[in-house]
Amino acid sequence: MTTRVAVTGGSGATGRTTVAHLVEQGYEVVNLDRVNRTEAPFVALDLRDYDSVAAAVAGCDAVVHLGSNPRPDSADDPAEGADRFTHNTAATFTVMWAAGHLGIKRVVWASSQQVFGWPWVDVSPAYLPLDEHHPQRPQNGYALSKVACEHLAVHVADRFAMTLIGLRLSNVHLTDPAHDASYDKLPAVWADLAQRRPNLWGYIDAHDAARAVRLALQADVTGAHTVTIAAADTLTPTPNAELVERFYPGVPLREGTGENETLHGIDDARRLLGWVPEVSWRDIVEG
Repeated sequence: MTTRVAVTGGSGATGRTTVAHLVEQGYEVVNLDRVNRTEAPFVALDLRDYDSVAAAVAGCDAVVHLGSNPRPDSADDPAEGADRFTHNTAATFTVMWAAGHLGIKRVVWASSQQVFGWPWVDVSPAYLPLDEHHPQRPQNGYALSKVACEHLAVHVADRFAMTLIGLRLSNVHLTDPAHDASYDKLPAVWADLAQRRPNLWGYIDAHDAARAVRLALQADVTGAHTVTIAAADTLTPTPNAELVERFYPGVPLREGTGENETLHGIDDARRLLGWVPEVSWRDIVEG
């Protein structure tokens, strides 16, 4: 039986890849966004409008919630922080609340690695690599919105006996040279490693992110869970010991960490979802 899935934000970079992957895997997909950039059926809406969202997801077996304002707010503009928090929490609440009231038992949604303390200016990691249970010290409105939504998911799961799986996506990369996070831009990153200091030189290929979404839809789990989705390696050939000594002096690098192993722990994603990253920039870019 075909599973019908609503994907919010299906026109974004991660969303387009996810929609295409789910369709390829036999899912029936509807894209909920402001504009359509996919071949899937489409509903234009504002994710904060409960009636519109409820009407769009009615009849679906699951919801993938990727729609949000994904850009961190400026530290110099408090209004941006208020906007990010208000928009993202309202949209996420509306999607989860509608799914719960309609009897949709599974929501997969996008959280963020920023919950731990990005951009690591006023706070530092307690240790590296971060595991998925590192203390959360959100530093901006965007990160706070994701922390709030992780707590929201716990209560919604309990209220409606649902499964909600949050994916703390690392910086999603694509082969599209026009995109801000194109693999083509990595040589410039290597020349200025401070560019990616805030996200600990982490990344995830869009196809690996889409696979994580599918596996989260299929995982034999209940309740609320949040896992980190990152590539198995950092996006630079510079060894971790050198990166930490230069940019995070005094932060302990745990013994046994590989020379270029990701600094974002992904063990829970492996255990809970059966997901492992398959794509490395090393397969795409000559370093």
